[in-house]
Amino acid sequence: MDDQLVHLKDRALAAALDVVLRDVRATCAVRPVVHEERDFMRLGEDVIMLYAPGGSGQGVSVAEWRSPAEQVADLADQVQGWAVEELCAALKPATWPECPTHPGSHPLEAGVVRGVAVWSCPRTRKAVAPVGELSS
Repeated sequence: MDDQLVHLKDRALAAALDVVLRDVRATCAVRPVVHEERDFMRLGEDVIMLYAPGGSGQGVSVAEWRSPAEQVADLADQVQGWAVEELCAALKPATWPECPTHPGSHPLEAGVVRGVAVWSCPRTRKAVAPVGELSS
């Protein structure tokens, strides 16, 4: 597990985020700074924030009642939203992760297929790779 995430109290969130961040590190031009923070608006819950170098941030979470694969897919979707915004702000192509079948067209979409969190082409619905296993 990523050293940044070892201290997290929410192990399900930490495990899912570690998987998704492997794809970010392998294929994305922007990298988040990950912080655990106390959210007093949510009764003092610990939340995970993804920060961009410029300081903007987005909170991410997983529903504990969902399966591990659903947690990873849901978190991949949230991180994808953060990445697209930050790529756009950095004036870079805002398509992450890019569909290898249709380059320059659309990003892949996270979902669950046969109990595994995967990135799929939204046009063909074909799974491209399990979340966490994208290669550069």
